[in-house]
Amino acid sequence: MSSTSSVAPGTLPRLLLLTDRSQLRLGRGLVRTVHECVEAGLTHLVVREHDLPPDARHALVAALADLPGLTVISSHIADPVAHGLHQPSDPTRHVLPTATAHQLLGRSCHTRTEVYRAAADGVDYVTLSPFALTPSKPGHGPALGPDAYADHRVPVYALGGITPRNARAARDAGAHGVAVMGAVMRAAEPGAVVAALLEEAA
Repeated sequence: MSSTSSVAPGTLPRLLLLTDRSQLRLGRGLVRTVHECVEAGLTHLVVREHDLPPDARHALVAALADLPGLTVISSHIADPVAHGLHQPSDPTRHVLPTATAHQLLGRSCHTRTEVYRAAADGVDYVTLSPFALTPSKPGHGPALGPDAYADHRVPVYALGGITPRNARAARDAGAHGVAVMGAVMRAAEPGAVVAALLEEAA
């Protein structure tokens, strides 16, 4: 893997949305929810849904990739219609898939050491979690605190417990942007939350 990212940090958005259809409100579909978020300004999406059968997950990724203006990154599972791949955190315990030269490549990190290793491996961005305690993953902590997000050689997205109330604090701590799942997935008006996050993380 290259030791240098192929993507300029200035081309990366300030907001990544991660999906989790299990958190959607009753009657909400994931594609409709993401469409509302795109209309509110979302440009980059990480599709999780690791529990879906391969054919169903591919169909979902394809449907989301068809939304105009949306860059779709597949989490953990390479997909030919996705625009990128988001790797799990530990490359020493897994044979990690890689993105093709024209795709975005990201990685989950939980420590500064993991961020350093990811940067050396040439990823385009990382998520670093948890920024704050989060209802999406009870017991996942403690929170890293703001000092963890400054002075990295790769764009870092603060993940975990991010809402419009603390997105600005994450940016002020040094994060390139914020990565959000629960605050949007659980919202009655996901588009409104995305709009607020984009304003605070600008």
